Amino acid sequence: MTAQQPLTYDAFVELAATDPAVVGLVLKGSRAHEGMTTKHSDHDLYVVLADGATTALTRFTGHRTPELDLVVLSLDEFRAAGMPGFERYALARARIALDRLEGGIAQILASKARLDADEAFREAGEWLDAYANSLYRSVKNDRDGHALAARLDAADSIRFLLELLFTLDRRPRPYNKYLEWELARFPLPGWDTGMLLDTADRISGMGDVSTQRRLFAQVEAVARRAGHGAVLDAWGEDLDLMRPQ
Repeated sequence: MTAQQPLTYDAFVELAATDPAVVGLVLKGSRAHEGMTTKHSDHDLYVVLADGATTALTRFTGHRTPELDLVVLSLDEFRAAGMPGFERYALARARIALDRLEGGIAQILASKARLDADEAFREAGEWLDAYANSLYRSVKNDRDGHALAARLDAADSIRFLLELLFTLDRRPRPYNKYLEWELARFPLPGWDTGMLLDTADRISGMGDVSTQRRLFAQVEAVARRAGHGAVLDAWGEDLDLMRPQ
């Protein structure tokens, strides 16, 4: 394609669909999230090649324009993408444009959307501890008159909390851009979406200690029911500072 005729999404999909080396085309990002597309949205497309296949399409590796962003990779590389990694959520909510494996591409995406039970339990314990750590630091900094540090730690705690809550539901956490989209369509069990978002907004913006403590009381109950009491008990008497007064 010339500079006057840039490669478009539709043109590339048509080209790739005629190439037998291509076993899958997967669209991620805002165009895979209904209602999130804007005039600035490009097409983020994974081009999945059969393992060991040879194709001229590899010339598009690294192609990136305001219209089209391509990732060209083998089937084995596609299976490994985001496992673990930042791409996991994007692939969990991706849309399939082509699946020549009779549902095989769909199965790979489904495996990325659901955490293994053992993996989820292990990671939830780690996120719970990180959440408690930031919460404790925030409350302590507020007590000691370090207002900025308290707010920064409070904001950090929300990041860890969201990781925890989605992990407890065995789901990858959505990017911040898609948090409201995700919760509107797939609420977290046992949580009121509006309350959770409002509380996260209040804590991130102001670091309000009483709000943090009330939220922690809910999280503690959820975490203990999920079998993570030992993580919390390791904090000993410091839990008193985190709980409602």
